[in-house]
This record gives sequence, structure tokens and C-alpha cells, in this order.
Amino acid sequence: MNIETKILSIAQRTLQIEAETLNNLQAEIGTSFVAAVKAIFESQGRVIVTGIGKSALIAQKIVATFNSTGTPSIFMHAADAIHGDLGMIQAEDMVLCLSKSGNTPEIKLLIPLLRNIGSALIALVSRRDSYLAQHADYLIYTPVSQEADPNNLAPTASTTAQLAMGDAIATALLALRGFTPKDFAQFHPGGILGKQLYLRVKDIFPNNEKPSVQADSSLSEIILEMTSKRLGVTAVLDKNQQLLGIITDGDLRRMLEKASDITQVRAVDIMTRNPKVIHPDTLAVHALELLRTNSITQLLVADDKTYHGVIHLHDLIREGII
Repeated sequence: MNIETKILSIAQRTLQIEAETLNNLQAEIGTSFVAAVKAIFESQGRVIVTGIGKSALIAQKIVATFNSTGTPSIFMHAADAIHGDLGMIQAEDMVLCLSKSGNTPEIKLLIPLLRNIGSALIALVSRRDSYLAQHADYLIYTPVSQEADPNNLAPTASTTAQLAMGDAIATALLALRGFTPKDFAQFHPGGILGKQLYLRVKDIFPNNEKPSVQADSSLSEIILEMTSKRLGVTAVLDKNQQLLGIITDGDLRRMLEKASDITQVRAVDIMTRNPKVIHPDTLAVHALELLRTNSITQLLVADDKTYHGVIHLHDLIREGII
């Protein structure tokens, strides 16, 4: 077997073993899983997630997922627990302990200490007969027939199972809490996903100039306004300052190609009536959709016929919406 064939064979075998492990987990989503999730949901405390070795790394990811979806959670390394970290745990907290074997010395030492505090213990473990499983208040069984590495030693399928089961717990809790996109945005204000869920047109357009001309404005006035405001567009307003139309760079070019006497041209002659507008309260991501759908780069911001300003494609790019 040449090296290329060997690489392909091992990689495909790894994915097959991990996929089979995940499929087997579905049978374990039963009454014990439900009881554990209900206990977390009804708890007045936080979820302390702990583990040792590679399980500790998975525990940190589960904590991140819990916190970002509305379940307050803290990571505690099992080895650090006996050196002061137990102080973070309160009696009303739930402790979720990850371990493949459930028999590591650190876990065995930790369990009696948790009993003294009074916290309920959830075991996420791959052996039902382990010390952890036998002493837990709730059991989430994650069977793993073999690891994915050729020697059946490196934590691969087992950590995949822990990660997936952690996601199953988090999403079940998310649904029970009625967690909404608005809630998600509250916990993710700095990222692109968060901005897509909370950033609105009114948060962006005031940073731009507000170009406008009257219906009877001359061509020179139109060009001066568009040039000085540097947005490639201007709104056309009536005497009551209500929106009548829009003039873009493209409208000017088309007019210059056709007009025989540009000295008589007025804004009303070249504007596009009933322009596409967007309400200030609209999500910025919807503004992007409208720009893309219509193959344009600017939108007038208006509430009914009241003109507020302009939002440009470049504004959305700067905000990281795209």
C-alpha cells in the first residue's frame, strides 16, 4: 500500500468509526438523558463542567456553548478542583463530569468532595459500571466501542461522542428556555452573527451625509449636491420636504447621453419616481439583501415619505455584515 492510499484509508476509517459512534448515541437519548436535562433546566444554580485530559478540553467547549445559548456555566479542571477551584461551586449548582472510563483518580477524589458541598452530579461517561456512573445522580451514557486511531488508544471517537452529547444537552436546554435569535444576539454582540441579528439601518446611516435637492433644482445644483455629499446619489424632495424620487450617477449619465439642451434640465425631469427605500428600523442584513436583489449600491432611508438619509453598500462592508 503506497502512502497516498494509506492516508485515504486511515482518514476514511476514522470518519466511519466516529460516524458510527454518533449514530449509536441516538439510542441513549432516553429517560436518563431527559432527567438530566430537566434537572439542569429546573436548577437555580449554574452548570459546573469538569473533566481531565482531553475530556477537559471538550468540557471547555461545552461551557462555551452553554453560556452562548442561555445556560450559565463554568469550567473547572478536575485536577485543579482539590487545589482551590472547589470554591467556585455552590450547593445549588449542577456538576457535569466528563470521563470516558469514569475511573480516573482525580474523578474518584472529586466525587466525595462534591457530596460534601451538596451539588448534584451528572455523569457523561462511556462505562456504566464505572465509579463515576455508580455515584452520579444522573447518568448520560456515551458508549464508545473503539477509538478511531489504529491503536485504539487516542481519544478520538470518545471525545467526538462527548462533544456531540454536550451539543444535544445545550440545544435541548435552548429549546426549553425559548431561546430566540434576539437572545442569541444579546450574547454575541461582537461577531458577524450578532450584528446580523441586532444592527439596524438607523445605527448606520446617520454617519453619512444627507444629499437632497428640490424638484426644480438645476443640473448644476444636482451635480454640486451629489459631488459634495460623495454618495453617488441624491434624494429629490417636494416643497414640503417629502420624498419624490432619487437621482443616481447612472441617471445623470443617461440624461447627458440623450439631452440636447442640458441648461433646461431639472431634477424632476431625470429622477426615478417611487424609489426603493428602507425603513430606519429595518435590520442592516435586510438592507444588504435588498441591495443585492436589485443590483444597487445605495438605498434611501425613509419612513413613509419622510426622508432620513442614505445607506451605502460600503457601510455594510465596514460593519462586517457581508
